[in-house]
Amino acid sequence: MSNTAELESRCGGRCELCTSDTDLEVFSVPNSEGHSDDKIMLCVICRDQIAGSNDQLEANHWRGLSDSMWSTIPAVQIMAWRVLKRLSEESWAQDLLEMLYLDEDMLAWAAAGVQKNSVAAIVHKDSNGAILAAGDTVTIIKDLNVKGTSFVAKRGTAVRNISLTDNPEHIEGRVNGTRIVILTCFVKKS
Repeated sequence: MSNTAELESRCGGRCELCTSDTDLEVFSVPNSEGHSDDKIMLCVICRDQIAGSNDQLEANHWRGLSDSMWSTIPAVQIMAWRVLKRLSEESWAQDLLEMLYLDEDMLAWAAAGVQKNSVAAIVHKDSNGAILAAGDTVTIIKDLNVKGTSFVAKRGTAVRNISLTDNPEHIEGRVNGTRIVILTCFVKKS
């Protein structure tokens, strides 16, 4: 869908990420080779922040992604994922990112446009030496006492949608609804 009139009709005169109704422009989703429906309607604020660096993102502006990430438009989901990924230092953004499901093709499209950072250069390996990537599912191989809580992460527990850290021996994930740091020597890739 590349016709501006069609995009305006689809978005109802509102930014497809933050729902602002001022200064709307057609935005081509970067790194969308092979995807025909790669245009969305954005306000100038969203467009400028997307084009800027991570430290220029105003976290509060993007809280509306909690609604727009559920759009049925793939390009809107891709841009919501990319912005949430850039904001993953914020706990609310990480929580939304964990809720947002993208199939393999969509996830590859979304990941193609994420700015590379130092965490990407660090290699995380599980107890068997398999390389771990952000979003993988791992299984805990030993009962682990979780510091600062009263529960034990039981052996055999699946931890979905892990996050990588800047330490190659640590990953992050949710166990019993609590986000914890797990040593990679106590997990195996599922």
